[in-house]
Amino acid sequence: QVQLVESGGGLVQAGGSLRLSCAASGRTFSSYAMGWFRQAPGKEREFVAAISRSGDSVYYARSVKGRFTISRDNAKNTVYLQMGSLKPEDTAGYYCAATSDYRLELAGRYDYWGQGTQVTVSS
Repeated sequence: QVQLVESGGGLVQAGGSLRLSCAASGRTFSSYAMGWFRQAPGKEREFVAAISRSGDSVYYARSVKGRFTISRDNAKNTVYLQMGSLKPEDTAGYYCAATSDYRLELAGRYDYWGQGTQVTVSS
């Protein structure tokens, strides 16, 4: 079993930046690809970004490409989401997830989920 804990959310003005962190328990963090998803009230959970086990491959939703950067530090069992040029439409609960699958953009393929951290962007 893997436990994931997100942190770093908060309230920021449009155009600002935040860095989210997701700390994973256990010694097998490097065995999992990691993803970030978000969900706003009344909307479906959507894919934001993902990173492969080694960090060699990254994937982004078109809506965040060029603004967000996903990274991981396997020595610290932590994955990050650096968010810049934030927009009000980025407001959502952000969740990190771990998967042993290869289809990293599909939420249904993730085995473990964190509790989420709220990001609110004011205009």
